[in-house]
Amino acid sequence: MARILVSMPDDFLKSVDKLADNERRTRSELVREALRAYIRKTNSINSKKALENAQTLEELLD
Repeated sequence: MARILVSMPDDFLKSVDKLADNERRTRSELVREALRAYIRKTNSINSKKALENAQTLEELLD
């Protein structure tokens, strides 16, 4: 597994660590899950925009 280095403010990191501790998971697990959720959300938004654009194009071509 690859490793990365991420910089963040100390207060934010404390919040991340507190949440990870409350959920009994590692910081890395929490960050991976947050990024997965962000990717799913972004892909969903992009798919919706693509569908809207296709519908607009069809209307313009009719």
